[in-house]
Amino acid sequence: MEPPTIKEQVAFIAQKYGWEEGDNIVVEMAGTQVSGIDVGEEYNKKWQSPIGTRKYNKDAFIVIKNLSRDSFESSKPMDREHKPHHA
Repeated sequence: MEPPTIKEQVAFIAQKYGWEEGDNIVVEMAGTQVSGIDVGEEYNKKWQSPIGTRKYNKDAFIVIKNLSRDSFESSKPMDREHKPHHA
């Protein structure tokens, strides 16, 4: 028996979680790094990268998000005065 294809695995997960046709699905690459240091014109190419260069780690992975079912809620101010116990 052949192992399931990537499409079959994604379809199984989508069905398992009740995702539907028309949901806003996003596929993103994770486990990457972006150089945030301006190394200038002359730099050690073995150890440094120009600013904004994206490198994919050996353990990078794919994230599949269903934005239609994202339950993200912004934080809200406390409904009482803030009195930390350790202050």
